[in-house]
Amino acid sequence: MTKLIFEKTKEGTRTTNLTEEEVDFSFLSSKYLKDNDDTIMPEVTELEVMRHYKELSDKNFCIEKGFYPLGSCTMKYNPKINEALASLDNFANLHPLQDDEDCQGALELMYKLQEALKTISGMSAVSLMPAAGAHGELTGMMIIRKYFDVTGQKNRKNVIIPDSAHGTNPASAAMCGFNVVEIASDERGLVNLEELKKVLNENTAALMLTNPNTLGLFEEDILKISELVHAAGGLLYYDGANTNAIMGYTNPCLMGFDVFHMNLHKTFSTPHGGGGPGAGPVGVVEKLKDFLPVPTVGFDGNSYFRDYDHKHTIGKVKAFYGNFSVLVKAYSYILLNGNRLKEVSADAVLNANYMMNKLKTRFYLPHDRQCMHEFVLSGDWQKEKGANTLAMAKRLMDSNFHPPTIYFPHIVHEAIMIEPTESETKERLDDFIDIMFKIADEVDNGDKDILNHPLNAPVKRVDETYAARHLDLAYKKQPQYSVVG
Repeated sequence: MTKLIFEKTKEGTRTTNLTEEEVDFSFLSSKYLKDNDDTIMPEVTELEVMRHYKELSDKNFCIEKGFYPLGSCTMKYNPKINEALASLDNFANLHPLQDDEDCQGALELMYKLQEALKTISGMSAVSLMPAAGAHGELTGMMIIRKYFDVTGQKNRKNVIIPDSAHGTNPASAAMCGFNVVEIASDERGLVNLEELKKVLNENTAALMLTNPNTLGLFEEDILKISELVHAAGGLLYYDGANTNAIMGYTNPCLMGFDVFHMNLHKTFSTPHGGGGPGAGPVGVVEKLKDFLPVPTVGFDGNSYFRDYDHKHTIGKVKAFYGNFSVLVKAYSYILLNGNRLKEVSADAVLNANYMMNKLKTRFYLPHDRQCMHEFVLSGDWQKEKGANTLAMAKRLMDSNFHPPTIYFPHIVHEAIMIEPTESETKERLDDFIDIMFKIADEVDNGDKDILNHPLNAPVKRVDETYAARHLDLAYKKQPQYSVVG
């Protein structure tokens, strides 16, 4: 196992030859470092520092190293031209407080991205400010909350959420002061219309819905659902995490939604591993335009400007104007694909259905019907033979594949959620299918090693329950022992 940088210390070693006489180190005051014997600073050469972090980097799994079928996350390939464009000096070093006339290029890009997202979503107006999908959800629910406050309907405090929803949906609603009302899915894995009718009333504020849902299934009754919610006076919120499945075929507006967010870091390929960066723009129908966070970006026919003229705005939801570098990468992806965005969705859906129909011969498929961009298997058959979904996911780690999402959505027992995206070739999909079949064979044959994986990863099998209950997050200097002869 790789030593910590502290454990590679050799007293007196430095990364530079600069002395205290040559550099003023007074900024390293007790304000920044504890001035006591517990302060530990590694003492290593510059070359050893570089080797240490390169070694750690090599241990990371990434889309450039192997297949990343992480269901619900849309971990597609990020074309390197996106990174090059976001790194351009006039983008990367532009100060966010520059006057409008000094940053026309950046404002033009943001304006055109807004317009592109309006076309893709069918919405009337878009804000680029939210920094992630969950942040977009929160922003959308804040807009809905203020809309009902302004229109004198403060009684509308109930937000209906299906049991197949992303976990952030109920959290976003609750953080805005709404009551969460969960409804069960029907035997098709879709919204149960009868259950929906039971909970719709004069206190309904909104229905939060992902379409296609987290089972990878398209809500066939979406127009009826929209009609029912609107008839009750509520609004429809679209969780756009799964937009990669529908681009060019339909959009939230055509389905009857009033508010939506789109995960740019999923649909438009910007990297989002390790918690960021992200972007979760929010779009709204015409009657909600004045509630968007400010500023949006406007164009008067001659120049681009930051537009603060939104009468009922919920205010700012982030410092400055959003995660600009992510916006650049997303706009680059849209320009690269142009009218072929429809083909992106077609290929993602084709890849998912190809894999699903192959894998369902060896793994239980609870909802055996055409899926969209992702599908959810169950490890129940294998669990009966002694290896649960977690064991099989660990086994995959020894085969240069990232495990798929497991145990989500919660309505599928021993869930295995797979999303291949459009990035992967048929050959790579077949490689994954082959290793899944091999794992199924190992379980069928009673291979005891299936419970011990990963065997070749940098960190072997760990006791996850113990680790979760006994957190050890701080490095402590180990005592030194001398040999007494």
